[in-house]
Amino acid sequence: MALPKVFEHLRIPVIGSPLFIISNPDLVIAQCKAGVVGSFPALNARPIEVLEEWLKRITEELDAYNQKNPDKPAAPFAVNQIVHKSNARLMQDVELCVKYKVPVMITSLGAVPEVNAAAHSYGGVVMHDIINNRFAKKAIEKGADGLIAVAAGAGGHAGTLSPFALIQEIREWFDGPLALSGSIANGRSVLAAQAMGADFAYIGSAFIATEEANADARYKQAIVDGHADDIVYSNLFTGIHGNYLAPSIEAAGLDPKNLPESDPSKMNFGSGGNQDKKAWKDIWGCGQGIGAVTDVLPAAGLVDRLADEYFDAKKKLCA
Repeated sequence: MALPKVFEHLRIPVIGSPLFIISNPDLVIAQCKAGVVGSFPALNARPIEVLEEWLKRITEELDAYNQKNPDKPAAPFAVNQIVHKSNARLMQDVELCVKYKVPVMITSLGAVPEVNAAAHSYGGVVMHDIINNRFAKKAIEKGADGLIAVAAGAGGHAGTLSPFALIQEIREWFDGPLALSGSIANGRSVLAAQAMGADFAYIGSAFIATEEANADARYKQAIVDGHADDIVYSNLFTGIHGNYLAPSIEAAGLDPKNLPESDPSKMNFGSGGNQDKKAWKDIWGCGQGIGAVTDVLPAAGLVDRLADEYFDAKKKLCA
């Protein structure tokens, strides 16, 4: 199956994942101009009036860039919608995405046909993130166009399945757009994701350590200094299992090796209250691929590195 036309101008097959609190217009615009899909969670823009400001700015700046660079247009941008009952803003946010004709919507924590229909009303594409094959089938049944397979090792809310197993099972029945998330932080891994059967690599943690990212300098440095062994998998902070940097857990006065289990019914993604702040500002989400991150760079510099590694790996395989 051919990929939707919206993805035709990517420099390399990469989608920058939406990073709660961290993704902002500066990062998204830089990612898109560098040739990869930039994205942000709608809930990063608080209050809701800020979301329209962000959408207007991103749309206008990318349009202006494309007019000046018709032979090398920017990649599309995406907005992440948290489709969870605690998100009281969901449909208001979706309406703004319809108004600005956001090219790609990324949906998480639930699949709602109304959201998919809204995106389709103007030709938008919906990518839904999942952690297993059962959820993948439900998402497509409810109208999503593509899938983001969140495998073991991904930053933030991650699954436990091997990417080999997850991609293989999905590709047995689905030939639409498919992205892979999980420990991808160099160009060789991007090519490996394609070899496995995915169309895109979904990269988050590496973009936290960029100059445009709205992250504490200590957070960025912890990623530069960190390795896979520094990642802790726990559901304590949001009620859903995710991967976090051990140093941030220790700084909060907790033992990363002895964390209690949390009650999944307590999760809340709509209020922006203390739980959200604790989980994402003080406790730092991160994936296992950070050993490839050795410097804090501009987003364009990171994309340059990924592209160099990707095409070099491709050349060696074809030699």
